[in-house]
Amino acid sequence: MLNYNVVVIGGGPAGLAAAIEAKKNGVDNILVIERDRELGGILQQCIHNGFGLHEFKEELTGPEYAERFIVELRNMGIEYKLDTMVLDMNENKTISVINSTDGFVTIQAKAIVLAMGCRERTRGAISIPGARPAGVLTAGTAQRFVNMEGYMVGKKVVILGSGDIGLIMARRMTLEGAQVQAVAELMPFSGGLTRNIVQCLDDYGIPLLLSHTITEIKGRDRVEGIVIAQVDEKFKPIPGTEKEFECDTLLLSVGLIPENELSVQAGIEMDRITSGPIVNEAMETNIEGVFACGNVVHVHDLVDFVTAESRRAGASAAKYVKNEIKKEGVTLKTEGKNGVRYIVPQVVRPENVDKTLDLFMRVDNVYHNVEMVVKIDGKEVRRMKKRHVAPGEMESVKIKKEDLNCADGSTIEVSLEKEAHVEKEVYLEKEGA
Repeated sequence: MLNYNVVVIGGGPAGLAAAIEAKKNGVDNILVIERDRELGGILQQCIHNGFGLHEFKEELTGPEYAERFIVELRNMGIEYKLDTMVLDMNENKTISVINSTDGFVTIQAKAIVLAMGCRERTRGAISIPGARPAGVLTAGTAQRFVNMEGYMVGKKVVILGSGDIGLIMARRMTLEGAQVQAVAELMPFSGGLTRNIVQCLDDYGIPLLLSHTITEIKGRDRVEGIVIAQVDEKFKPIPGTEKEFECDTLLLSVGLIPENELSVQAGIEMDRITSGPIVNEAMETNIEGVFACGNVVHVHDLVDFVTAESRRAGASAAKYVKNEIKKEGVTLKTEGKNGVRYIVPQVVRPENVDKTLDLFMRVDNVYHNVEMVVKIDGKEVRRMKKRHVAPGEMESVKIKKEDLNCADGSTIEVSLEKEAHVEKEVYLEKEGA
């Protein structure tokens, strides 16, 4: 059995930031486990720029952003294993892994940081009718083929779903010479960042069809076309609104799901809405000494936010190893209301908050000219004006430590109030949506 102080599962941006921060906080003997052939995670295939504006105050490509952390990790002498699959993890922080070099290995950790990221929903998860011809791919798979493997996946493309990866691939396929016919979106609003809608669709004249879905895929051996129809308030196709598009490729950008099979296996409590672990202010799960960060907790829209959250998890893991996390005292819970779909962290222990508490959340719809109100135990502590909020863009709020001085079991509530204009009455009741 191998023994480590901190084991980080996942070598993407979350895992790298967590491992580096744990080292900076005075803990040695750290191991990063990555199942892919290289560190960096999904960033290695994201060759477009726009990364690092918050973290480095400059625009970087995904590989450039990852490289800065990989270099720092190596310079600090942090150990990592590539092509290594974690098979099992339990509440005693014992991990079973396997690779072609070491074979089957058991690892005992004092603290674990979960940073497995997320995966894409596939065609099977959304039940599109039709045969199963070649040419139906998730947007992320197409991105890897085009950007890393050097394969062009199609010439005439339709994209279902307006998540950020789908929007970015609309531009990427266009730049590679493909004709992107349209991007169809089931919801009455886009699930991606506004800047991606402008830069990836509007700038290239690619239509975004809101409140539309695919009702049929045509073709037997290869996709030959698809049928798109408008949907009603209950997301049911409206007869007579069908449009047929000739295409040879369908890319799916229909949501991301946190990779939490290991978390569930270990008995970690999960949040029904985020599909990630329930965590506290230290990013610690209900299993003492097991922390989580990044897209495994909730899907982020910017890698800079993943890095900041993961640093907090890495620092907390180091504090746990050094027995510096306070376990006693008041415990509060967070709750989103009236338009706020979820809040992370879900549990707060004020004793472990330094100066301010950062809360991250997403709204359930598109709202204009609203106020985000924070109440603790019914008492208002913050009110912020918001001209525009949307599900595709994560919101955050800071709360001063002195405002957390309240009774055990109190609730930190965040809600939207005042003159909310909802573009369409829709509530996202979909798993992990």
